[in-house]
Amino acid sequence: MAYDEVFRALSGRRARYLVAGGVAVNLLGVPRMTADLDLLVDLAPANARRVVEALRGIGFVPRVPVEFAGFADTRLRESWVREKNMLVFSVLRPERPWEVVDLFVDPPIPFADAWKRRRRIRLGGLVIPVVSMRDLIAMKRRAGREQDLSDIEALRKLERLDNGLS
Repeated sequence: MAYDEVFRALSGRRARYLVAGGVAVNLLGVPRMTADLDLLVDLAPANARRVVEALRGIGFVPRVPVEFAGFADTRLRESWVREKNMLVFSVLRPERPWEVVDLFVDPPIPFADAWKRRRRIRLGGLVIPVVSMRDLIAMKRRAGREQDLSDIEALRKLERLDNGLS
């Protein structure tokens, strides 16, 4: 997936988001395969609309049969969580369905707090906002899947290396 296109689209709309999940693991320095791009988004309606516009503008559509704009509607999003146990709102490109972006509908950590602790990683001509290692580890611990536990172990090793070099 050309993540840079997603990052450029979000940046162009001045959307507030943080990269999380496997891509964040990669950007923080631990190489591993990942199938999707997880984004923690500022869910304020105006920002959520900017996210929708940015992703729609580069060809993404919802994976499930709902209106894309619904992601920006706080009450609708809350009903998805309550009634459907939705954790993420997945969007993809129909012509390339392996390109998936997952937007958290019920963030595992408050966005405002994570935003304050974010890392800024320069990638080419872009500055990518990424959740901090502390927040990423907390999110992975909460998810608790085998891959998440493996990621935590690798991130902890990286932390020890970074601390040993400082």
